[in-house]
Amino acid sequence: MRRIAILLCSALLCAQAQSPSSKKPFTPDIPKVWDDAAMASIELPRAAKVDVRPLSSAYYYTIPERTLWKTYPVYAPGKEPKGYWEWLQRQEPQVAVDFDKLKTEEDWIKAGSIVFDSANTYGPPDKGFMPVRDPGWWQAVNPPTTPEGIMPFESYVIREKGKVEVATDACAECHTRVMPDGKVIRGAQGNVPFGQMFAYAIHNIPEKTPAAPFNDVFYAAPWIKPDPSLPLGGGGIKPFHDQLASLPQGVNPRQGTSLLYPIQIPDLIGVRDRLYLDRTGLEQNRNIADLMRYDAINNFIQEITSYDGFIPNNDPGDTKLPDAKTQTRDSDRALYALAMYLYSLKPPENPNKFDALAAKGQKVFTREGCPKCHTPPLYTNNMLTPVEGFKVTDEAKANYRIMPVVVGTDPYNALNTRRGTGFYKVPSLKGVWYRGPFGHNGEVATLEDWFDVHRLDENYVRTGYRGYNLKSSAVPGHEYGLDISPEEKQALITFLKTL
Repeated sequence: MRRIAILLCSALLCAQAQSPSSKKPFTPDIPKVWDDAAMASIELPRAAKVDVRPLSSAYYYTIPERTLWKTYPVYAPGKEPKGYWEWLQRQEPQVAVDFDKLKTEEDWIKAGSIVFDSANTYGPPDKGFMPVRDPGWWQAVNPPTTPEGIMPFESYVIREKGKVEVATDACAECHTRVMPDGKVIRGAQGNVPFGQMFAYAIHNIPEKTPAAPFNDVFYAAPWIKPDPSLPLGGGGIKPFHDQLASLPQGVNPRQGTSLLYPIQIPDLIGVRDRLYLDRTGLEQNRNIADLMRYDAINNFIQEITSYDGFIPNNDPGDTKLPDAKTQTRDSDRALYALAMYLYSLKPPENPNKFDALAAKGQKVFTREGCPKCHTPPLYTNNMLTPVEGFKVTDEAKANYRIMPVVVGTDPYNALNTRRGTGFYKVPSLKGVWYRGPFGHNGEVATLEDWFDVHRLDENYVRTGYRGYNLKSSAVPGHEYGLDISPEEKQALITFLKTL
């Protein structure tokens, strides 16, 4: 079972990319991605004290560069054009981008959209992790598709004539959203059914098979007691499978977290203005080079990083780096193109207009003090908020943007995972009209659910992520807006949906 690259991805060419100025010759000043000094400072320290040692630039730049192959759409059963599969088998392998031929900003942004679609992993289309030509897979996974029947999360690729493969682990996999009307928003909080995909990939494995080999690479953090990989990794495969199958769309069982605490997939539209990346604010976003580094780290470099001698991809006790030639990475030019594409993202047209009810809701938003954290025009103050049980150091106060406010949301991911910093970042509220589910783990499906005071009760039945064996549980914290009248809640939600 492959790792999940939650990484940055995107969509929609910006207006600048379509303007006359974008046709002007453009020679980018591409920063060096794996700069040793920058890599030593990009991440926040872990809450559970551990010595994290980034790869050296000397090692990183001996890793072979990934080839960006041309991709082709995957269709649902009954939607594939007649003769399409036979046509694919006749296609020659094609490299999708020649960076030497990029002349304008528009060229670089278009190249970035290709990087967004390009895979890290390839497999057969009729078996294995992504058997998209298996009707049983479609029935079990039920991925959203466009009106044409295209599943935009995955694609076909031809690396060898006559051999069609499924390309997975692309940016598009996490950060593409298919709306109820079939429209696609690239770069948004994706609604790929990750859990069902992974569950189907292991559904034929005998129940008594140990889950640890699948679990450890993703979630193990042996310096944390108890290790977050243990709750489902210490027994057979069935609870591991059932937990995956329970995950709602929009939630990612991401590497470096815990399968019991999956992460809400972030919206990358507007990422240019975010100062911290990851739910826990793990990575700083100080400039375009940091955005490039974030992609490089999360494209499986994280799995060969040393955590005080523990390397997730290695066998237990093996502290040696793998042969660099067995790894792959994106070139600095590819990462720069991707970052430009991310910078170009614009939100889709909002169907929710600012009316009298929204104006009333805006007044409620201001009266309740929401702008202190969700400050216009970004609707985030770009700060970190510490979780309960974490003591903020003077060094952290001096180096990072930290609020002296604890909002009381579940601290698990911030304290007990490989990505835990002791903080959560304050998210932007822009685009909440097309997003969901909400909460760090996607615990509630809608904004209405988020402002339901009953979510604080232990007998609350979550409308989003709850886990395979959890009938009810509170969704604690962030109690702002819970004690206002139903009419004011409706107005507040109406306003939020206009952002």
